Amino acid sequence: MGGCVSLQIACDQTLSRTCGCLFGDGNYIHLMEANLDALQKTMQELDERRDDLLRRVSIEEDQGLQRLAQVQGWFSRVEDIGSQVNDLLKEKSAETKRLCLFGYCSSKCISSCEYGKKVSKKLKEVKELLSKGVFEVVAEKVPAAKVEKKQIQTTIGLDSILEKAWNSLINSERTTFGLYGMGGVGKTTLLALINNKFVQMVDGFDVVIWVVVSKDLQNGGIQNQILGRLRLDKEWKQETEKEKASSIYNILTRKKFVLLLDDLWSEVDLNEIGVPPPTRDNGSKIVFTTRSKEVCKDMKADDEMKVECLSRDEAWVLFRNIVGETPLKCHQDIPTLARKVAEKCCGLPLALNVIGKAMACKEDVHEWRHAINVLNSSSHEFPGMEEKILSILKFSYDGLGDEKVKLCFLYCSLFPEDYELKKEELIEYWICEGFINGNIDEDGSNNQGHAIIGSLIRAHLLMDGQFTTMVKMHDVLREMALWISSNFGKQEKKLCVKSGAQLCNIPKDINWEIVRRISLMSNQIAEISCCPNCPNLLTLLLRNNSLVDISGESFRFMPVLVVLDLSKNHSLYGLREEISCLSSLQYLNLSSTWIKSLPVGLKGLSKLIRLDLEFTFGLESIAGIGTSLPNLQVLKLFHSRVGIDTRLMEELQLLQDLKILTANVEDASILESIQGVEGLASSIRGLCLRNMFEEVVILNTVALGGLRRLAVQNSKILEINIDWENKEREELLCTSSLGFKHLSTVSVYSLEGSKNLTWLLFAQNLRYLTVSDSSCIEEIINWEQGIYISNVCPDILVPLGKLESLEVTNLYALKRICSNPPALPNLRQFVVERCPNLPKAATEFLRYEQE
Repeated sequence: MGGCVSLQIACDQTLSRTCGCLFGDGNYIHLMEANLDALQKTMQELDERRDDLLRRVSIEEDQGLQRLAQVQGWFSRVEDIGSQVNDLLKEKSAETKRLCLFGYCSSKCISSCEYGKKVSKKLKEVKELLSKGVFEVVAEKVPAAKVEKKQIQTTIGLDSILEKAWNSLINSERTTFGLYGMGGVGKTTLLALINNKFVQMVDGFDVVIWVVVSKDLQNGGIQNQILGRLRLDKEWKQETEKEKASSIYNILTRKKFVLLLDDLWSEVDLNEIGVPPPTRDNGSKIVFTTRSKEVCKDMKADDEMKVECLSRDEAWVLFRNIVGETPLKCHQDIPTLARKVAEKCCGLPLALNVIGKAMACKEDVHEWRHAINVLNSSSHEFPGMEEKILSILKFSYDGLGDEKVKLCFLYCSLFPEDYELKKEELIEYWICEGFINGNIDEDGSNNQGHAIIGSLIRAHLLMDGQFTTMVKMHDVLREMALWISSNFGKQEKKLCVKSGAQLCNIPKDINWEIVRRISLMSNQIAEISCCPNCPNLLTLLLRNNSLVDISGESFRFMPVLVVLDLSKNHSLYGLREEISCLSSLQYLNLSSTWIKSLPVGLKGLSKLIRLDLEFTFGLESIAGIGTSLPNLQVLKLFHSRVGIDTRLMEELQLLQDLKILTANVEDASILESIQGVEGLASSIRGLCLRNMFEEVVILNTVALGGLRRLAVQNSKILEINIDWENKEREELLCTSSLGFKHLSTVSVYSLEGSKNLTWLLFAQNLRYLTVSDSSCIEEIINWEQGIYISNVCPDILVPLGKLESLEVTNLYALKRICSNPPALPNLRQFVVERCPNLPKAATEFLRYEQE
């Protein structure tokens, strides 16, 4: 019975479904063909509406807008339903063939009924989707991406400075941060790394804006880049600068922003651009890169950081990565040669990249050897050097503006690679060349010259030397200067620089007719027999050669020569009388030669204003110089055999224009006399006290106000007293004048009698101190005497506070530098040799301070 009941139920259900298909409201079988036709037609309309809408959306997106989510959702639903309709239509043929009884029935009634129902339902869905495909707006403006990530090649040597810069930047107390350094050193790469770190700070800032400023970009160009990140409507392109500034201000005042400015050449007025000032309250930041440290000051940076060249090891890693391993494995000598090529780049990433890429395809060892020859002789001829390195660096040179400053910079290329120049010496060259005036300012310096050096350092065209009195030029910048001199402006082909070229003779390829400046420094030239006619030669630098003789005839062919440097020719014992033919000569440097006497012909040098005879150990007398060279302004005798006596003192007083004198004194009474002659004493820049045997020697800080170098040697002096009284007015001067304001270098050799050098407290600007070969000196600064001096002179506080170099050798009685070891924040060099009684703790403390 149970089975009969079950069959009855099944039959009832089948009958019910069949009746529903045939006679129900749906009548799906009878309406199947009509619904299929309607479905195809409506689907075609839906596809057409989709295509029209897609064209509208595409136009809007091309204008920088983003399609609405509801529009994208409609497109997705159209795609889905289109796939479903296609599946239904694939069964159309088979289903319609089953229809019978004029379409009211089917051979498979239930199956056809189900199919017809699906068609009817899908038709409704398509109609509904078609009705919803009407949009007044299909796209809208979207906020800019918070950060646009920069593509960066693999970096070497930037990790530590990136971390330091990042930590400084995210410090809430700082709002403006400057990165400065020479061209090609990697400042832009570092800024890009900073930019990319903001990608990880999802909730940190609303927007990070990158702007390339460059040299000639105006405010409008900066505004365009900012608005390009903030407004995608493009309507701002038609606005005035004032309207753009207002728009930028209105947007950024509502945001916590980071503005990255790459390659600033001068101060940018952010107020005019429309950038609201970043403050601690709004949390916004400004970061910029520049070649000039001065720009950091002008932009009022809270913090600044110098980007240095890579170390030798870092440079090699970068160079090796760029070249690749394949060329380095082609020959056993190539790795060694490759290191030499990398070293020629002097740690400059730009040069390492350019030269590394050029060498990446060189697998023949001869090509590597040739590359080194080119880099050693004519670097600018190396592939890619001119257009990819020198032309980029030249922007810094062009930015100098002042033509005289440019000439001063180019002049530095006359000296060998890695050559450290004394600032004062460089200024003397410039003066004689006529680039700057020869005025001596109140402090005894040529402040114009020092200002130019400062501007070149801040522009990273010169670098600080080992000590603050020195400067040097980066090798790649020197190559740029030579390239500029050879290819641009009035200097074209008028410069011959073959310094450090291992020459034994005067080169034959010099164009003597037009050359204006020749540098043959640091070679092995032993003789100059005869030079061709040099009608335009102004400068001849022969320093540090092996000169034995210069023919008299050579002097006859240099009628306009202004600068002649023969220094450090240790085999040069004399000069020919024909030197008198150099009637235009203003600068003559004979220092560190063994010249025995001044030639009679020197009297003919009526325009000579600078004569350097320092360290001329063979020269015993310069008698008659007061009348022979009446226009002399600079006379240097420091550490020569010439000492000032009564007669020479009288002659020196005949030099009415004398501004700078370095001298040696061997008698305390002569020293006192010199200090009593105001004009003579005020000109002294260097003073060597030697062979003195006195109980007391007095140095007057007023009379010797311009003193910069002081040496005491081979003497027995019990006490050196410092006097700060003005003898003429017989009154005590104000405390600001109690010490030697300019004394920076002191050397004490073989001094007996004195147990300490506490008088050095009066040299508050002392930077270089050397003390050696004494059996008496027990301490440099005596604590008790120091307390007394500081009580009398309250402005004298920290002993040796500015010291950069300290050397103590062969001081067998030395027990301490100072009772309480002073802090020496500027100490760069500390040498201790053969000072057995100096406690190890004292030396370790000073070395720690140095580090």
